[in-house]
Amino acid sequence: MSLGMLVVSVPVQVYALTGSSFQVGVVAALDGIGMFLGLLLGGVLSDIYDRRRLILVARSVCGIGFVGLAVNSLMATPSLSVIYALAFWDGFFGALGVSALMAAMPFIVGRENLMQAGALGMLVTRFATIVSPAVGGLVIVASGPAWNYGIAAAGTLLTVLTLLSLPSMVPERRAIEHPLAMMSSAFSFLLRHKHLLVVFAMGTLLTLTTSIRILFPAIVTDTLGGGAFEIGLMYSAVPLGATLGAILSGWARGLRQPERAMSGLCAVAFACVVALGAAAHFPLILAALVIYGYANSIASLLQYTIIQDHTPDHLLGRINSLWAAQDVAGDSLGAVGIGALVQALPKTGIAVMGIAALAVGGLLAVAFNAKRRADVPAGQPAAGEG
Repeated sequence: MSLGMLVVSVPVQVYALTGSSFQVGVVAALDGIGMFLGLLLGGVLSDIYDRRRLILVARSVCGIGFVGLAVNSLMATPSLSVIYALAFWDGFFGALGVSALMAAMPFIVGRENLMQAGALGMLVTRFATIVSPAVGGLVIVASGPAWNYGIAAAGTLLTVLTLLSLPSMVPERRAIEHPLAMMSSAFSFLLRHKHLLVVFAMGTLLTLTTSIRILFPAIVTDTLGGGAFEIGLMYSAVPLGATLGAILSGWARGLRQPERAMSGLCAVAFACVVALGAAAHFPLILAALVIYGYANSIASLLQYTIIQDHTPDHLLGRINSLWAAQDVAGDSLGAVGIGALVQALPKTGIAVMGIAALAVGGLLAVAFNAKRRADVPAGQPAAGEG
C-alpha cells in the first residue's frame, strides 16, 4: 500500500516542479538504472549469501531513502537533484532485495507451486496497488507529497518487522567465482536455451510499454483538464486489471504451449496502448488501462513460470536477476523513449509506440515456436532442462 502511494507521488511532484514529461521520464530512468545494477549484483549475492539477510538489509536501506524524499519535500524549494539521487538509491537497494526474494520463492513454496504462488503474490500486491495510487492522489491534494513519502517509510518499517520471521536461506554452496564469471555462466545458460532468449525479448517489449504511466499527469492535466485524483485513478486502473488477471489466471496453469499464450496476451496489451493514444474520453482511457493490466499480468506470470521451470537451482538467483533486469531496463528505456517521442509527436506518440510494439511483437511470436522446437527436444520435461 505504501509503495503504491509512492508511485504516484514522484511523477506528480516532478511534473509540478518542471512541467515536463521528459523530466518525469528521466527520474523513472534513474530509478530503473539503479534497479538494473542492483538486480545484477543481487543475483550474484543471492547465489552466495543468506537470502534472508540480503532482503532485510536492502529493504531497510530503502526506507532511509523514503525518509530523505519526505524531508526534501518539506523544504521551501524541493531539490530536483535530490529526487534524482534518491530515485537511483531506492532503485538500487530495492533491487538487491528483489533478487533475493525471487530466489527464495522456490525454496519456500516448492517448484511445483510456483505459478499458484506467483498468482497469489500478484493478487495480494495488485489489490493493494489498486487503492493506494488513488489514495495517494487524495493525500497529495490535501497535504502534499511529503505525507506520501512518510507513509512509504512507515510501511517499509512494518515490512522489515514482518520479514524478520523468514527462515535462513543459504544457497547451495559452490566454489565462489568472480561476480563477472558468475554472470557469464548465467549468460552461457541462456545462449544454450535460445527459446528463453525469445521469452526474454517479448518480456522486454512488453515492459517498454509500461512506461506509458509517465504520461498520465500530462494526459490528465493537458488533455482532460483533470487533477491529482484523476491521475491517481489512472495509476489504479492498471493494477485493477492485473488483479483481475491474478484472480482469473487458473486457465493458464495447464497450458501446453505457454509461449504462444504469452505472445497473444502481449498483442492484446499493445493494442490497448494504441487505444490509449486514440481515446479522448476518460472512461475509455480507464477501460483500456484495465484491459492492459489484465493482459500484462498474465503474460508476465507466464514468463515468470517459463523461466523458473527451465532454470536449475544453482543459477536461480542470477537468472532471476537477469529476468528482472531486462524488465527494469525495458521500463527505463521506454520511460525516456516515450517521453521524447511524445515531445516530438504530441498527438500521436502513444499510438505510434503501440503500433510499433504490435509489429515487433508479431515477429517475435513467429520466432517463439521455431526456437522452442529447436531448443527443447520433443517429450523432454521443461523442468529437466539445464
